[in-house]
Amino acid sequence: MFKLRTGYLVSGIATGLVLLVTFFWSLPDGKLHLVFCDVGQGDGAYIRFPDGRDMLVDGGPNNTVLNCLGRHMPFWDRHINIVVLTHPQKDHMQGLIDIFSRYSTDYFVRSDVANTTEGYQKLLDVVKRRSFKQKFVTTGETINIGTTTLSVLWPSAEQIAIFQRHSLAASESSQESVLQGSVLGASSPDLNDGSIVFWLRYGTFDAVFTGDADSHVEDKYVGTELADDTIEVLKVPHHGSKTGMTDAFIAWLHPKLAIISVGKNSYGHPSDKALLQLKGVGSRVVRTDESGDVEVVSDGSSWKETTAR
Repeated sequence: MFKLRTGYLVSGIATGLVLLVTFFWSLPDGKLHLVFCDVGQGDGAYIRFPDGRDMLVDGGPNNTVLNCLGRHMPFWDRHINIVVLTHPQKDHMQGLIDIFSRYSTDYFVRSDVANTTEGYQKLLDVVKRRSFKQKFVTTGETINIGTTTLSVLWPSAEQIAIFQRHSLAASESSQESVLQGSVLGASSPDLNDGSIVFWLRYGTFDAVFTGDADSHVEDKYVGTELADDTIEVLKVPHHGSKTGMTDAFIAWLHPKLAIISVGKNSYGHPSDKALLQLKGVGSRVVRTDESGDVEVVSDGSSWKETTAR
């Protein structure tokens, strides 16, 4: 009996030590943590700010993002301060359905761009059911999280108006089609063009997140004045698509580290063109399909990168 109780005691002490270590590990360390999650062919990035608050940018194509959060968040934490959806396509959006079912949030941040898919409707349903606050952003808006600043570079109010006019026209066409017994076609704007692009700054450390906004719209915001003439980290647009980056875009940002969020795909991502563009400006390229989760940690001046593999 004594041995049995001793075993329970040892087990209890070990569990307590693990919980204690995990607790201290999870305390704010005054550093910025960017984790580019390995979610397959899609995007998902977890950010922990120096003051301990956090943010998730996109949720990937399925619930794999939950595994990433399990690796980088305390297991008892079921609250994410800000969740950002860059644009409502499955490879960026689908995992957020599971996120919102399991985690609470202060703000759901997105651009005012809609989709007609079942997955998008499910996402809106869970946001409504849980009464999460929504914030729509456009060019020029800023979000401050302690000493870290997020500056929205895209989409512009004009770009959002294009989507809204199309949505209205499509609705009217649909009604007319029903009345006439015919189908009226209408070319829709590319959802990628409505992706949120934002610049994150902490001290002298800069990172740019791009969603799938690519060469179709880059000329609308390239040249925006940043704090210095280079950035440390770029989340490469559109998984390294051949239409992802213009030479002007690369020359403007001149990233030291380029993260490509990508998985097995039939699109040819990342393209040789994108890889050559990045190599041409001396960027170090890291891919989630080869390296797993990629974490960048900065104290506001220096920074380091580690990978899961």
